[in-house]
Amino acid sequence: MRAPRILVVDDEADLRELLEITLIKMGLDVDCADTLASARAHLARTQYALILTDMRLPDGIGLELVREIATGLHAPPVAVLTAFGSAENAVEALKAGAFDYLSKPVVLEQLRKMVYAALRLQAQSVVDGSSDKPGQPFPFQLLGESPAIQQVRQQIQRLALSMAPVAIRGESGSGKELAARDLHALSPRAGQPFIAVNCGAIPESLMEAEFFGYRKGAFTGAHEEREGFFQAANGGTLFLDEVADLPLAMQVKLLRAIQERRVRKLGATNEETVDVRLVSATHQDLAACMAQGRFRQDLYYRLNVIELTLPPLRQRKEDLGLLVAAIFKRLKPAASLSLTPAALATLATHAFPGNVRELENILERALAFATQAEIDVEDLGLSAVPSLSPPAEQEMMPGFATTPASAYQVDGSSAMRTAPPAEATPLPASLPAHLDAVERRIICQALDRTRFNRTQAAELLGISFRQLRYRMQRLKIYEPD
Repeated sequence: MRAPRILVVDDEADLRELLEITLIKMGLDVDCADTLASARAHLARTQYALILTDMRLPDGIGLELVREIATGLHAPPVAVLTAFGSAENAVEALKAGAFDYLSKPVVLEQLRKMVYAALRLQAQSVVDGSSDKPGQPFPFQLLGESPAIQQVRQQIQRLALSMAPVAIRGESGSGKELAARDLHALSPRAGQPFIAVNCGAIPESLMEAEFFGYRKGAFTGAHEEREGFFQAANGGTLFLDEVADLPLAMQVKLLRAIQERRVRKLGATNEETVDVRLVSATHQDLAACMAQGRFRQDLYYRLNVIELTLPPLRQRKEDLGLLVAAIFKRLKPAASLSLTPAALATLATHAFPGNVRELENILERALAFATQAEIDVEDLGLSAVPSLSPPAEQEMMPGFATTPASAYQVDGSSAMRTAPPAEATPLPASLPAHLDAVERRIICQALDRTRFNRTQAAELLGISFRQLRYRMQRLKIYEPD
């Protein structure tokens, strides 16, 4: 078999020679070019497994080459060399279709890892050929056959071919982590670790130690050395869920780790090289968070190189039957469970502000009350839960009806059960007190719907568990006796 051939495009003779020697030692064939014109001439007559190009060349910029190659039908992966600290160039190259990037001075270990990943990608595309072989579909964890979810799957398949950071947007419970796992499983990193991190669940005082690890004796209680999330995901994918919940101080440290691809454990003096693909997710609008000063602009542009948006369940109701069957199979694998046509029709009228996660909760509750294998409308328990309008139609709080929930203890009294019509409501005597009452009523609605499961209530409200706990303490909301 012929060795894969690599094209190196750089006008620095010393660096070109270093890259050529390194690649030849890896058992690869190498061609070199010092200008865009020379590179184009090589590409016209030779098929390459990988192109490695500098950003600045005597007769143009490497970005032109990236764009030209990316438009080809069977485009080989292209990696770019950027000056140290030139994060903007790297982001621009990734958006243009580059597979990955390396910062100068080139770290040979990073170069080898990147080349092996690119060659695995090429080998995978050759084996798959037309990757849609009949009878051998990829087993996506993100279930559904609706046009909306099919489009998301196609995007995932394309994004898996790049090492560019991906930002997944979607409402709580819409399957962001499943999409991230599919992205990892389809990528050249599939055989390496996938590490999922809920950024909103880590105490701020422990964040640096959790992300970057620590040495023995670095702080009180550090009895042994421990790796962080970056080291655990080395060679694979690091999924940062609810990234908008990161405090600003941690955002600065995360930005440096992403840009330099190096991390330093707490208590260590030297940095370690890490090779991870970053996938982030949030139900919040990061652009709005950035405008409010809660999210750093430079980190936003590093994470949001490519955006993947997941549709809410209310926009793909045709997937309900498939999702219900999958959830039943997971909850009771040995049982033969199903919904009556009336129960399925009832579900189809529900707005699902909690998306697939809410569907799972409804079905799990239905199984607890059902007396037979076929689940009927009464078993769903939706009569006590109003069918909600889509978030765009709600003015007070996205995803929630204005009908008051059943009462909970609120500072010794009961939450309001009725509200006057909007047009008859007078101006409040105290705006802070009025807003507190509105917030209290909405939180009680969420707690009522989840039977005082605060984790699920926080997800329905689109806030973190810590934020909900703080609001409950401030508003003096307690679990009823």
